[in-house]
Formats: sequence, structure tokens, C-alpha cells
Amino acid sequence: MPVLASPKADATRRYRAGFWAVALAFTAVMAFTTVPTPLWSLFAERDHFSSLTITVAFAVYAAAVALSLFLVGHLSDVYGRRRVLVPALALNVVAGAAFVAWPALPGLLVARVLSGLGVGAVTATAMVWLTELDAARGPRADNRRAQIVGIFANLGGLGLGGLIAGALAQWVGDALTLPFLVLTGAVLVGLLAIVPAPETRASVSPRPPYRPQRVSVPSRSRGRFFAAATAAAITFAMFGLITSLAPSFLAGTLHQPSHALAGAVSFAMFATAALAQTMAGSRTPHQLLAAAIPTLLTGIGLLTLAVWVPSPSFGIFLAGDLVAGAGAGLMFKGAIETVTEISLPERRAEAVAGYFLACYVGLAGPVIGLGALTQVASTRVSLLVFAGLLAVGILAATPRLLARPDRPTSAQPQPLSR
Repeated sequence: MPVLASPKADATRRYRAGFWAVALAFTAVMAFTTVPTPLWSLFAERDHFSSLTITVAFAVYAAAVALSLFLVGHLSDVYGRRRVLVPALALNVVAGAAFVAWPALPGLLVARVLSGLGVGAVTATAMVWLTELDAARGPRADNRRAQIVGIFANLGGLGLGGLIAGALAQWVGDALTLPFLVLTGAVLVGLLAIVPAPETRASVSPRPPYRPQRVSVPSRSRGRFFAAATAAAITFAMFGLITSLAPSFLAGTLHQPSHALAGAVSFAMFATAALAQTMAGSRTPHQLLAAAIPTLLTGIGLLTLAVWVPSPSFGIFLAGDLVAGAGAGLMFKGAIETVTEISLPERRAEAVAGYFLACYVGLAGPVIGLGALTQVASTRVSLLVFAGLLAVGILAATPRLLARPDRPTSAQPQPLSR
């Protein structure tokens, strides 16, 4: 006679399948967001974009993500994880259709805004859903696997998008259409995969009145939260440099016009970030941040040096890309673990959404400034100013980042904003 699986075994399989379905969807949507990375030079050549126009096209995406995080990033705590993640993924499928059907600059901007609005809802929801699905394995399950997979889905997905798009543009052709079709298809597969995933957060009834994003943490942990948010903003400013203007630096200053190479440079930074996080293992947030600060400063220095040596050096630039990636990965992990550590379970999605809000503010603001600066100053001077500001930000945040964690005596969270 066949042996019937126990209800507990069936439930475990469902949670395991749901975990990997959410990981797939998270990876696919993050990869979709970086499809334009190696293609900016092609858009610029076709439509005569300046570096400032490319920066604006990049920044509207980051602004849309930040707006989405502020307005809806926390709503999965009220409506449930699936009810937020499914429409967010669907919005990116619509964005993919807009990229293909409306290839002019207005269509590009509309698609970037739609994508950003969807991603803002995805980031916090997917990270928390992964944690909860993994925890459902049993009372002994910790959140280490969920954190590692979530980080790989986030950063690895960002790297894969540029790598795939660059390879397709370089060796397959139809560079401004095919990459978007391929990655939109991947997002659609991810969307369908999460539909049967187990829900881990029941819809709240009666539903509280709607309010925008508010970050709530124990009052004694506010300093740690703001330090982690500063680290997040600096990390994503570094990512923004590589995914927006690095292809222009490669093609112009460093005389490396290959689309595949532009995608590979982006992939290398994100892959190194993910690898550094994995190798860091179970180190505490304090240990991660202590290693991240000098590593990221070194990477920033190498990237700047690459364009300031008498003959601009791609080798030094690549070394800086890898070292900065490792530092950014450690800082990202240390900062998000700090936020998770100080947040309460019933407010976790809200706190993580606040963290990612800081990420995308950092992604948009400095890169917009850098794009504007390149209009009035040379690449060398612009990158030097950008690097200097990032270094000052890191050093200013260091005392708080490396402070020993408080142990709040009260579980009651205090809102940082109302």
C-alpha cells in the first residue's frame, strides 16, 4: 500500500515550495529593474541623451520606489503578503510591455515609474514573506536561510538583470527589445509561482484607517535605526553609481564600449556583495559593519583613482568595483540585520519598508547630483566630489554604526514619524 504523507509533511512541503516561489519572484523582479543598465549608451546614441538625461531616467525609478515604499510598503502587515506582492509583480509586467511598445523617452520614463512603484511594494513584502515561510518549517528554524536567500534574490537579481541584458545586446541583437521581453517573462513566471504559496499574514479585520509609511521602533533604538538607514543610503548610492553612470564612464573615460562588459561590471559588484554576505556567516551586525566601513572606503578610493591616474585604468576600476561591492554587501547585511533585530514582529514589514525607503533615497539623490555635476565638470572631478561626499557620510555615521547595541527594556515601539 502507498504510504500517505502526514498533514504536517504536506504543510512543510507547501511552505518550502512557497519559500522558493517567493525567492524566484523576488529575483526576477529585481533583475528586471536593472535591464537598462548596459543599454543606456544605446538609448543615448539613438535619442541623443546626455548623461543628465540618463540620470533623470534612472532617478525617476528610484523616486517611484521611495514613493511606493512610503505609501504601500507596509500594507502587507494589514492585507497579507500575497495581496500586496501579486499586484506589485503585475505592475512590473505592465512596465515591461511599456518598454517594448513605447520605446521613446516618454515611454521609457513611464515604464521606469511603473517598475519603481511595483518594486517599492515588493522589497519589504518579499523579505518578510521569505522569513515567515522559512520560520514555518518548525520551532527550531532560524531566519538565517531566509536572510541569505533574500539577500541573494535582491542583490543577485540586480546583478543578473544587467548581465543578461548586456549579453543579449552584445551577442543576440534587438538590444532595446529582447532583454525586456526575456526579463518580463521571468517576472510573469514568478507571479504565477507565488499564487499558490501559503499566506503567512492574515488580513487584519477590521482594517485600521489607511496611513502612509511610519517607522516604529523602541525609543532607545532610534539611534541604531537612523545609523542603519544612513548606511543603507550610502550603500545604494554606490550601487546607483555603477548601474546608472558607470556604463558611460566605461565607454567614454575608460574606452570600454562593450555592452556585455557594462553588464558584467554591474553583475560583479552585486555578486561580490552577495558573496561577501554569505561568507560573513553568522557574524553580528556590529562585526559586519566594522568590516564594511574600511572595505567600502577602499573601494570608493580605487574607483576614483582609476580615472585620476595619468592613463585611466580599467584594471583599477574593476578592482574598486569588486572591493566596493564587498564593502557594500557587508554594510547592507549589517544594516538590515540591525533593523530586523530592533523591530517587533507585528511591525517588521513596516520597519523593513522604512529601511528600504532610506536605500532608495540614497539611490536617487546622490546620483542625480552626480549627473548634474557631469554637465559642468569633468568626469574626474565629478567622481572625486561624489566619492568625497560618500566617504564623509560613512565617517560621520561610523560612531553610531559601531556603537554597542542597546537592550530596550520596553517592547512598546515609538513612531519616528506620524
